[in-house]
Amino acid sequence: MVNLVCSADLRMFLCALYAPVCTEYGRLSMPCRSICQRAKDECHKLMEIFGVAWPDDMECNRFPDCDEPYPRAEDLLTGSEPTDQASMTVQRDYGFWCPRELKVDPDLGYTFMGRKDCSAPCPSMFFSQQELTFMRYFIGVVSVACLSATLFTFLTFLIDVTRFRYPERPIIFYAVCYVMVSLVFFLGFLLEDRVACNAVSPAQFRASTITQGSHNKACTLFFMVLYFFTMAGSVWWVILTITWFLAAVPKWGSEAIEKKALLFHAVAWGLPGALTVSLLALNKIEGDGISGVCFIGLYDIDALRWFVLAPFCFNVAVGVSLLLVGIVALNRVRMEIPLEKENQAKLVKFMIRMGVFSVLYLAPLFTVIGCYIYEHTYRSIWETTWMEENCRRYHIPCPYKVEQISKPAMVLFLIKYLMMLVVGIPSVFWVGSKKTCFEWASFLHGRRRKDSGVNESRQVLQEQPDFAQSLLREPNTPIIRKSRGTSTQGTSTHASSTHLAALDDLDEPIRTHHGHPASTRSKPSSLHSKASYHGSLRRTQDDRSDSLAYRGALDRNLHGSMPRLDHPLSTHSSLHKIDSHSKHSSQRDISEASPTLITHGTIGSDGRAAEKDGTSA
Repeated sequence: MVNLVCSADLRMFLCALYAPVCTEYGRLSMPCRSICQRAKDECHKLMEIFGVAWPDDMECNRFPDCDEPYPRAEDLLTGSEPTDQASMTVQRDYGFWCPRELKVDPDLGYTFMGRKDCSAPCPSMFFSQQELTFMRYFIGVVSVACLSATLFTFLTFLIDVTRFRYPERPIIFYAVCYVMVSLVFFLGFLLEDRVACNAVSPAQFRASTITQGSHNKACTLFFMVLYFFTMAGSVWWVILTITWFLAAVPKWGSEAIEKKALLFHAVAWGLPGALTVSLLALNKIEGDGISGVCFIGLYDIDALRWFVLAPFCFNVAVGVSLLLVGIVALNRVRMEIPLEKENQAKLVKFMIRMGVFSVLYLAPLFTVIGCYIYEHTYRSIWETTWMEENCRRYHIPCPYKVEQISKPAMVLFLIKYLMMLVVGIPSVFWVGSKKTCFEWASFLHGRRRKDSGVNESRQVLQEQPDFAQSLLREPNTPIIRKSRGTSTQGTSTHASSTHLAALDDLDEPIRTHHGHPASTRSKPSSLHSKASYHGSLRRTQDDRSDSLAYRGALDRNLHGSMPRLDHPLSTHSSLHKIDSHSKHSSQRDISEASPTLITHGTIGSDGRAAEKDGTSA
């Protein structure tokens, strides 16, 4: 239109619009509405012929209503100094104007410092290139350490999947989450800023800017993996505290907790998935020029507040509450209920492991939350400082009345990235034991060692006495031990060390009326007889009948089971041939023995006979 000279006023109008005279610093002289209207009226018909519309930002009603001849006196000034030498400072707050170099295509939906179609400079608006290089290598080393630790935990689980069952199974999924988190940070270290930043291109980006939104597929993938597994790892820690609580307070067994595994997985993967999809829909993805990954809340304070800080704080509050309740319950069991020395030591060891693991998780997590809160508080001050330092470089208005200037410390960001990755390393603490070394040695040598024993943590939690029973029992009443739920590995057995010890303790009352021990001829047969009625008495769980009822049940059990010992289907007859002399002798010895107290599957028996023959019930 200028070359066609459709209007004599068009060139002067465009000059006054796009290259206005600055009479005072920060104050522009805009063209009058009359010159705009004349240029539009004279060029309008010619523009329609070429199919060009009058631009919206050139609408005449936007300009002051005046009618001054052009060029004006101030338009002809050639000096570089402003007319008012005393007005070197900004007279009012113009806010942030997006520099021309940082403007992007409106279709991308970018936002920076409250301005649409604007993006932050890349790789970082706060740190120098030398500082960025050091920080990237630091993040790369820490990500390799976290990846090694969490991957070792997961591979140890794969070697023996039956070893880690509930309540400690969530630790494995927690480790898997941080395998993915550390892997994304390691890839960001390798790719530097090629994913987190937009490369310079004449069509879209005039300068290298931070990636926002989902138009960059690699950045979107990095964000989805990093955010999803970060939130999932936090939820799995909460589920871990829930399983500990269920095992410690209501005494749920491993299989009882495992029945809720589907619910645990639905919550642990479903909630982070819903948050991730919501952020994709809101287009809140932001590139991190420091680490080379994509996350949220790096420049958008609201996203940081509601999608990072709020979930973390909620998970910490729930997890710590359940953890403290579980530890208090276990400590009351340890203090108020007399346990065997071995079980006492196992319980203390388990409490220590649980406490150390929780501290190793919570300390880094609290540090990360503190770093996020610090960023949330001082972000506006850092941005104002950046404007003050770069306003003349980008030819934008400088901030008005800057009261405080501050730049973020590099150490703060190093601590944040360190704790984001270190929080996954405590998982290796739970699997670090001699048993793990033996399993890896066996695996590397090509042989698999089967372990039918129950994990001692679950054994202590399930075989400890009923807490309510301990509080309501009579002072001289022995504690009835029983297993809550079912066994975590193999078959459940009630003939534990507690019951075997009871056989030795009840050795003295088993004597004849004359004060002599039972006949040595009946020792083998009496042991088998005791084994036969031991199996039938196990079906009457928690029987607390008095001694008379017990004596009647004992006599009926003996007389009822003795004739069936010679049956070919009987286990006892298949193992041993019992002569009739031994039957009558053992029956007489047991019937004459004084009644003893039964504690859920254990009865009084001849301990010395068991030791001599090397046979136990």
